[in-house]
Amino acid sequence: MRLFTNGNRVTQAQYGPGTIVSTDERYTVIEFDEHGQRKFVTTMVTLEATNAPAPAKAETKSRRRKSTAAAAAAAKA
Repeated sequence: MRLFTNGNRVTQAQYGPGTIVSTDERYTVIEFDEHGQRKFVTTMVTLEATNAPAPAKAETKSRRRKSTAAAAAAAKA
């Protein structure tokens, strides 16, 4: 059984390429490019190393809070 470290790029048959988020003797957590985060039993998961680069993360826009005056006006309406 090959152990991977955090940050390694791997591929798994069902979910495809992903990045190791955490790993220990019991569980391996992987953030897959198209399927989100999944947790596997370390001794049961079959992984292969890959050179596929991680996709760029989309930037999230921060929300602006309403001013208290606008919130008070909205509450009265």
